[in-house]
Amino acid sequence: MNLTLQILVGLATMMLLGLGTMSMFAPRRMVKNFALEPVGTAGLSTIRSVIGGLFLASVAMLSFALATGQTLGYVAVALLLASVALGRVVGLVTDGFDKAVVPPLLVELVIIAVLTAAYLHLGR
Repeated sequence: MNLTLQILVGLATMMLLGLGTMSMFAPRRMVKNFALEPVGTAGLSTIRSVIGGLFLASVAMLSFALATGQTLGYVAVALLLASVALGRVVGLVTDGFDKAVVPPLLVELVIIAVLTAAYLHLGR
């Protein structure tokens, strides 16, 4: 069970690393993924900084937790992703249903569950 959770956390970390790296260094390639239309340089900067920065900070916390066994980083990233998921739910309620929102929401909820389980089972 412990090895499985570590592998799942590692997979989530790699996924976030890919999203963060692409957002930071190739924001134009991420525009379609995020359903955004950045306005000029400032818009691209927002994708790099806010989205890329969020993902890469999450990767740093998860990497530190994986390397040291100090699993509180799992909770921090789970809380960040819970805030993102909450924003999606608020959007579904206030803006209307869009099936394109469901897959990323499900991925976020799965990662939250994995990180929470890993925190509870691997240490505190």
